[in-house]
Amino acid sequence: MAHPAWLLNCPVSVSAQSDCVTLAHGEGGRLMRRLLDQIVHPSLGCTLPFADAAILQPAGNRLAFSTDSYVVSPIFFPGGDIGSLAVYGTCNDLAVSGAIPRWLSLSLILEEGLPIAVLEKVLHSIAQTTAECQVQIITGDTKVVPHGEADGIFLNTTGIGELMEPVPPGAESLQEGDVLITSGHIGRHGIAILAAREQLDFHPAPSSDGALLLPAISALRTGIGSEVRAMRDATRGGITAVLHEWAIASQKTLFVDESCIPIDAVTRSACELLGLEPLHLACEGTMLMAVSAQHAEEAVSILRKVEISRHAAIIGRVESRAVTPVIIRRTLGREQSLDEPSGSPLPRIC
Repeated sequence: MAHPAWLLNCPVSVSAQSDCVTLAHGEGGRLMRRLLDQIVHPSLGCTLPFADAAILQPAGNRLAFSTDSYVVSPIFFPGGDIGSLAVYGTCNDLAVSGAIPRWLSLSLILEEGLPIAVLEKVLHSIAQTTAECQVQIITGDTKVVPHGEADGIFLNTTGIGELMEPVPPGAESLQEGDVLITSGHIGRHGIAILAAREQLDFHPAPSSDGALLLPAISALRTGIGSEVRAMRDATRGGITAVLHEWAIASQKTLFVDESCIPIDAVTRSACELLGLEPLHLACEGTMLMAVSAQHAEEAVSILRKVEISRHAAIIGRVESRAVTPVIIRRTLGREQSLDEPSGSPLPRIC
């Protein structure tokens, strides 16, 4: 029998007598109003109920708009939880697009029977993370589905950010000779979720890299301005998926050197034991960048001065188009095609 997601590595003490979400909490009546007024809004620090639509007053810059849904299992894991993941994920999507995140919407899909204590824990995490990211939750929605039709709690966050010049032109602008840089260790989020879900007894336990990328991006913008061609957070499919996406968009071949790719010892050991390719594993606080060759060393120096990107490293370069879109030089010196993952080795990682 499958266990509810909140019973796996859940840091909340939950007894059989705990208050739980019921279908009536989603039906728009008194119970729903109490849930919002007594649990959701206070936990998020909202002084007024969410309106049907938020009225925005941008400062005059162009806007970026992004949305994502979060169904991660388990909902609590080393290094984060579904709440922090939802905020970081959408803020990072805006940040790598060249925007400073300003506003979020938050939609809660709750399963009947979810303990209120677990909901409060997730909401508290959301509130802490939005404060760290300096974004406001300005509108939202709550639905409850019958027991067995969800897995505790699903979230959707939609974000709006203000684009800041210079905005990276994107992967289509990659040029031969450009340098590929990763902002930190790869694969940590994917291996952390796998270990938590399967209750693998690693010591130390792998920890997710979930974090806000904006400080690193802001430092890079200030330091080398328009020399950044493209940025992308390497979530599902890991950096392999990003490399293939960029190879298609630019019609160039991307070459990476395995010995230069930073992987922490815990992730490397777990991947070797489980037979996993770390380049395919998701990150939630690590991005890939393409930078002009003349400014690559300066970019790495800038990134290493920021805590979130202190392990930044040059991992490859952009070459003229060849038959193979992505090539990797393995540690023993053999060059081979790096295949695009056909799917994630682990579903529901975000």
